[in-house]
Formats: sequence, structure tokens, C-alpha cells
Amino acid sequence: MYPLITRDPVSGEELIVTRLECPASGVTLEGRFSLGWIGRLTREQLDFVELLVKYRGNIQKLAAEMNIAYNTARSRLDDIVTALGGTPEYDGRIDRRAVLDKLAAKEISVEEAMKLLKG
Repeated sequence: MYPLITRDPVSGEELIVTRLECPASGVTLEGRFSLGWIGRLTREQLDFVELLVKYRGNIQKLAAEMNIAYNTARSRLDDIVTALGGTPEYDGRIDRRAVLDKLAAKEISVEEAMKLLKG
């Protein structure tokens, strides 16, 4: 089997599932099924979430496993939080640097950045 693809490689938009099949029973369901929150993440983000669960949320162990800096792991987690519709926070406060980085990378608009920074 191939790994799950959650985003259209051409447009980057979320994919939907139109057919489900049970190899054991041969039962097949057809329709339009959402991938839910999984569909909002890239393959790399899903791999990160898998490791995060494996290490029970311990970002330091996860960073060591991935051979990346703790801050890099934290930044990737913030990207996942954003992809799921949340706002990255540190100690209850919004990470202003992360918002400004996203603005600089044109991942969010000026209006979105202002809204996030105002809380």
C-alpha cells in the first residue's frame, strides 16, 4: 500500500475520499468522505504527529529522534497547530515571532497577522 496523500499535488487543496474498501470482506462503500483533521495536514506533518504521539508529547525526545533542534520541532508543531485552525501560543501568549515569520513568508495576510497579534 502507498502512504496516505492528503493534499492535491497540483493545487495543494485538501483531498476527499470517494471509495472505501475492506479487503477481507470485499465490502465497498462509495460516496464523498472527508479525511477530517488529517486532511488538513501534509504527509510530513502527519509523520511529525505520529512521532509526537509515540513520545507522548515530549518535544525534546521527538527533536532528538529527528536530529533537529528543539526550536525547530516547536516551530513544526506550531505549523501543525495553525494548519488545524489554532493559534500557536507560548505560556498563554501568542508567539509574535511565528506570526511575523508567517507574514513575511506570505502564508497569512496583514489582516490575519493583525488579528492574531491582537488576540
